[in-house]
Amino acid sequence: MAAERTVVLEHERIQRKLARMALQVVEHHPGEKHLVIVGVMPRGAVLARRLKKLLDEMPGITTGLVELTLPKDGPLDAPVQLKPAGQMLQGAAVVLVDDVLMSGRTLMHAASHLVKHPLKQLTTVVLVDRMHRAFPIRADIVGLTLSTTMQEHISVEMGRKDTVYLS
Repeated sequence: MAAERTVVLEHERIQRKLARMALQVVEHHPGEKHLVIVGVMPRGAVLARRLKKLLDEMPGITTGLVELTLPKDGPLDAPVQLKPAGQMLQGAAVVLVDDVLMSGRTLMHAASHLVKHPLKQLTTVVLVDRMHRAFPIRADIVGLTLSTTMQEHISVEMGRKDTVYLS
């Protein structure tokens, strides 16, 4: 029998949260003309593309996009990959995007890789923060903070009708 799923965020609320998060990114980087958006594959990269689109619609802002790949269950088991390679990060204001922040393991390893480059600034952005930290990292910009138990699972489905589920 499949676990019962509860809708936490439906498509329209996700779109409103992304729009608000884009405004917060701009506020977090006053006077910045160019931002590099780095999305953690796979769903963080989808959110990063959508955030980039919203930011590109704002006057005076240009953005670049980088996809970051690392194994989420064992981030130290394989090298972090950036696509395109990290030259775009040199001296840049970088916005690191992921879908869900729970223990902080993925965001911590992604951030630790990015700061090996001479960044101007690093801002972390997540759609859902579950507040179960095992690592000393936080999200600077959060769409939704959600209290869950460790046994519950958050699923972010990105498609024609984006949805966040709790099961």
